Amino acid sequence: MAAAVADAHRREWAFVLAATVRVTRDLDLAEECVQDAYAQALARWGEQGVPTKPAAWLTTVARNRALDLLRRQSTMRRALPLLVESAEVDDVAENSAAESIPDDRLRLICTCCHPALSPEAQVALTLRLVCGLTTAEVARAFLVSESTMAARITRAKKKIAAARIPYRVPAPAELPERVDAVLTVVHLLFTTGHTAPSGAELIRRDLTERATDLARMLHLLLPENPDVTGLLALLLLTDARRPARTDDDGGMVALRDQDRSRWDRAKIAEGIALVRTALTHRPGRYALEAAIAAVHGEAPNFAATDWREVLGLYDVLIQLWPSPVVALNRAVALGMARGPSAGLDALEALATEPQLSGYVYMPAARAHFLAALGRTAEARTTYAEAIELAANNAERDFLMTRLSEISD
Repeated sequence: MAAAVADAHRREWAFVLAATVRVTRDLDLAEECVQDAYAQALARWGEQGVPTKPAAWLTTVARNRALDLLRRQSTMRRALPLLVESAEVDDVAENSAAESIPDDRLRLICTCCHPALSPEAQVALTLRLVCGLTTAEVARAFLVSESTMAARITRAKKKIAAARIPYRVPAPAELPERVDAVLTVVHLLFTTGHTAPSGAELIRRDLTERATDLARMLHLLLPENPDVTGLLALLLLTDARRPARTDDDGGMVALRDQDRSRWDRAKIAEGIALVRTALTHRPGRYALEAAIAAVHGEAPNFAATDWREVLGLYDVLIQLWPSPVVALNRAVALGMARGPSAGLDALEALATEPQLSGYVYMPAARAHFLAALGRTAEARTTYAEAIELAANNAERDFLMTRLSEISD
């Protein structure tokens, strides 16, 4: 039963919270009611069985709890700042949840991405509220401490209430100013699902699918925006490799070892068409990242990968969007294009970068190049460092296998 509730949390959290906020007009109260609904599910589903429509069941319980609390607190809440001046409170029918999901979800993400909030707060709040990630998971995605992230999320919630930010989908004329923040949120949501920050599974398919759905929704709203087009292309091209990223036991499979016949060729074709459209405009970061993914998608096997083209695209990307993670990825591409020594030198130049100090892929990349150069003792030590940083079990097991191969 706990597994069924956990699955409902992963899949339905955003749906239930978004619908409940429409009643409470208060993010904290809505979260409290939704958490209570999940607690009731844990207690009642064991006796009554899992409902056929978990989202509708949870939404009904959460909104009924919210209405009860609002009736009790009506006098006190007249003095509190709310999200909107007025809101319709409609009954939740068993079959209505699925129909309201897209609008409610978009309302929630646009509220979280309001320009009154800082970009960091927008992304953090959306990951917490729309995706239902724990504060620790959000902190890991940002490479900051949990206490720092908790304070950031609390401040963002207070600002939304104090500024009386409306809980609605912006008008078309207002959408462009929200685009950058929303795209950042959707991208980070996807990457969080692509390689889960923690847990037993490498991939959280619910998050990758949710991010792709949001990207498609944005593309329908803004079909001429090259950044939206580029992001959708990137997600499709990256997710196309998902079936081959794990083996039958859920273990991680490296890119060079993946069975490319399992890649989703329909997604690759759609992504390549989109990236070509995006690149006809001034290329943005998402279009460039999608172009890199397209190089991998078009290569019939790992040996045929055009690493020089990948490196050239990273050279352009790092000028457009300089960041430690892009620099790390470029260093890996450099090592693949020009040899492990060149890659290792580029990684060493990033050794003092604070944002990479606890980033598992930094020592993992160094260990790979050290092993390729025959520096096995250093490679073993560096793989051990990466294993200590890995919070995802599948990644940790993969790194442990690499370490054992060197030891053998």
